[in-house]
Amino acid sequence: MAEKPDTPLLDKVTTPAELRALPREQLRQLADELRLEMIDAVSVTGGHLGAGLGVVELTVALHAVFQTPHDRIIWDVGHQAYPHKILTGRRDRIRTLRQKDGLSGFTRRAESEYDPFGAGHSSTSISAGLGMAVASELQSTPRNVIAVIGDGSMSAGMAYEAMNNAGAMDARLIVILNDNDMSIAPPTGALRSHLARLVSGPAYRNTREAAKAVVSKLPEFFHEPVRKTEEFARSFFTGGTLFEELGFYYIGPIDGHNLDDLIVILENARDFPKGPILIHAVTKKGKGYAPAENAADKYHGVNKFNVVTGAQTKAASNAPSYTSVFASSLIQEAEADSRVVAVTAAMPSGTGLDKFAELFPSRIFDVGIAEQHAVTFAAGMASEGLKPFCAIYSTFLQRAYDQVVHDVAIQHLPVRFAIDRAGYVGADGPTHAGNYDNAYLGAIPGIVQMAAADEAELRHMVATAAAYDNGPISFRYPRGDGMGVDMPARGEILQIGKGRIVRQGATIALLSYGTRLGEVLAAADKLAALGLNPTVADARFLKPLDEELIAKLAQTHDVLITTEEGGQGGFGAHVATFLASNGLLDGKLRFRPLMIPDEFLEHSTQADMYAQSGLDRAGIVKTALTTLGYDQAAMTAALAQV
Repeated sequence: MAEKPDTPLLDKVTTPAELRALPREQLRQLADELRLEMIDAVSVTGGHLGAGLGVVELTVALHAVFQTPHDRIIWDVGHQAYPHKILTGRRDRIRTLRQKDGLSGFTRRAESEYDPFGAGHSSTSISAGLGMAVASELQSTPRNVIAVIGDGSMSAGMAYEAMNNAGAMDARLIVILNDNDMSIAPPTGALRSHLARLVSGPAYRNTREAAKAVVSKLPEFFHEPVRKTEEFARSFFTGGTLFEELGFYYIGPIDGHNLDDLIVILENARDFPKGPILIHAVTKKGKGYAPAENAADKYHGVNKFNVVTGAQTKAASNAPSYTSVFASSLIQEAEADSRVVAVTAAMPSGTGLDKFAELFPSRIFDVGIAEQHAVTFAAGMASEGLKPFCAIYSTFLQRAYDQVVHDVAIQHLPVRFAIDRAGYVGADGPTHAGNYDNAYLGAIPGIVQMAAADEAELRHMVATAAAYDNGPISFRYPRGDGMGVDMPARGEILQIGKGRIVRQGATIALLSYGTRLGEVLAAADKLAALGLNPTVADARFLKPLDEELIAKLAQTHDVLITTEEGGQGGFGAHVATFLASNGLLDGKLRFRPLMIPDEFLEHSTQADMYAQSGLDRAGIVKTALTTLGYDQAAMTAALAQV
């Protein structure tokens, strides 16, 4: 009779405490099982695969060495945190990642005590970790605080601001630089690993401190030369001079997949008596899964996929994505005008600008995760006569708001803002929702704001932005595929501040701003089946408003309903202000703005999120009938007819 195989170690580990109870020699097996579990889970749900595969060993080592959750681990960004979730009591739900009512794709405080800080945007971990370290000290609660930050996130200025502050405070903080893409240092080998273990250990530290004590008794003339000599000697072998200058004790680079070395070095860091430490771990994104290792993007973000082949499931659609329409339209404008240039903040493929780069490699600029710099950099180019298109997701443009105001708008510089991922983004949830640019840009004088109703309108708006030189101009468009409309060969230049009537009717006016137009038209069909014949209009512009169009709609209809893929203070608020300021709400008109509600809606599908917000066809019909005075019974009866 065959012997029953042993239960996998991962089945025995439901908490980090159980992991710490394992013999150290079993942790390698646990890491291998953890990697396989993550691959299988993400194949079912889709999500961020490559980054998590690269930190499997680091995740195991961190939970083996530190007393989590008392010790705090902050993952920057949460893309890396899937293995962490599996080891911290969430394995039974890992196949609900990014699904409605399931686990978040990022760390989330409300989800687990092992997630001390939520992260969706990058470069926040060191600042948050420093705050935690200071709080622990002030409250006399000794604990270790560890910030794990990717090399891409280290391109953002906020990370260096935090490091500079931490170094000046001599704070008790451990930063782990997960170097998985930028190749900050050459590949590590046995000598580097050995040196890292030495310089992180107590013998080297004690010798160094003793040498400092001797030097302190020498005349002051010798202090700086000796310090520089020691620093040069150590950085010659291990690098890290920049981090040392910021006040961090640098260890590395080390092999981030060598579990034995990681554990020893983390134990040494844990036992450091004082001061901030930076451990530079070199990892391989997609480690241990050949399709990810061989892919250009290391499977950063994936759809559901076949584990054996790595082939991803693609949604069936004949319509191009809005992102690809933007990219092809911008290429057309660049072919016609050599002054057109493109700027991205570490998202060339996400914004479609990788296609632009293939044709115009000298006219595209990837500035890294540095949205503030991206905007002011574009402003500088605009000041010298270029036509910069700054393509940034709505959620990330929030980070550069001061630069949009101060460096672009006040100086009336014609920077073109291509705002991708406008509105709900689905599985990425509230951290990535593009709900606020209607409001935050709408508060800035002199900016032109457009929203595309479909992919053809987006092409027109790219052409309009290219032709506009009187100041900043923006156009927004959502994640996902277009509506499959007929596409013009070239974009037409739209008249600034002018919308359009799509369908003429009476009684009810439905005024859409953005890609809710498809649902508005579907709602209009349902209302028409009830004997109502609504007018449908596409505003096109939030700033400047088409005041003539809005006034006409208000004066010739009993009900005016606006729709937008944005939150409070956006298009509906601007329309309401115009109506009130001009006495157009004093008569029979009943005005109802439909917008994203004033709450952070949790991740689900985009369609489900819009339905929850009353921004689908059913929600629009319900609002129209309620505004006309239908009670619940009458509305139910009416809807049963269509």
